[in-house]
Amino acid sequence: MNIDNRISEVLSFWYGDEMKKQWFSSTPELDADIKQQFESLWEEAANHKLDSWKQTAEGCLALCIVLDQFPLNMFRGEAKAFDTEQQAVAITKHAIEKGFDNDIDDSTVSFLYMPLMHSENLNDQDLSVKSFKRRKLDGNIRFAEHHRGLIVEFGRFPHRNETLGRVNTAEEVEYLQSERAFKG
Repeated sequence: MNIDNRISEVLSFWYGDEMKKQWFSSTPELDADIKQQFESLWEEAANHKLDSWKQTAEGCLALCIVLDQFPLNMFRGEAKAFDTEQQAVAITKHAIEKGFDNDIDDSTVSFLYMPLMHSENLNDQDLSVKSFKRRKLDGNIRFAEHHRGLIVEFGRFPHRNETLGRVNTAEEVEYLQSERAFKG
């Protein structure tokens, strides 16, 4: 299969009607399906064997999905779910720098920006909020601001601490037991 076909395969899968329904409410079956279909592709991307995809807007978007979204499904509850997050952040920044994000439709560009929202770096969070606002992606802005607020408050995402083997601070424990806690 050539590179263009694999980019199309990722985008067709991710933006398919059935997948859209499960973007933010996955099931163990979907996680297993993504792992079966895309783990080897993720491994290639993680080892920089798909870096040629960064030459196009669609390639950058597909890489962000492969490196940021797929591992959250494939390795749910494991530290490995975050192994390629910063690679995805670098691709997002590359795409923005090249203006590729302007070539991606409003209905799909949010997953190009999503790695910034997932980053525990405040500068990335600032760029996340700025990017979603610039594109007027109102459905995502409040989530971007919420994620940024957690990084401002805690310097990291408390909901990841257990998975990453980090010890919660007293403030994080209080937050995690509150109704405002983000669990995903």
